[in-house]
Amino acid sequence: MEAGEFRHRVKLQSPTYVQDPVTGENVLSWADVQTVWAKIAPLRAREFIASQATQSEITTEIFIRYRTDVQPTWRVTHMVNGVSGTTYNIHGVMQDKTYGNVTLKLMCGSGVNDGE
Repeated sequence: MEAGEFRHRVKLQSPTYVQDPVTGENVLSWADVQTVWAKIAPLRAREFIASQATQSEITTEIFIRYRTDVQPTWRVTHMVNGVSGTTYNIHGVMQDKTYGNVTLKLMCGSGVNDGE
């Protein structure tokens, strides 16, 4: 894989729970882990009807340099001009066997719940 293909900035985020100071309830929050270069390759899109509303989901492959800490519970936020853009849920983390321990392939989805 050529270095020039890694032209998108993405932010890896892990779920964390913080306590609401007013209610004391534990609320899901996202902690930034690292901002890295990535290759984003949309695979397919589908529309479906759920709860009387039409929704769409896009399945995407995101390639990043090899890391050992990425978990399927994390999410990826595509950064556009330094501002958060599309958020992807990570469904699976696979070592890309084509390139050995050089890249990770993150199988992701977006559109249904914006990574939450």
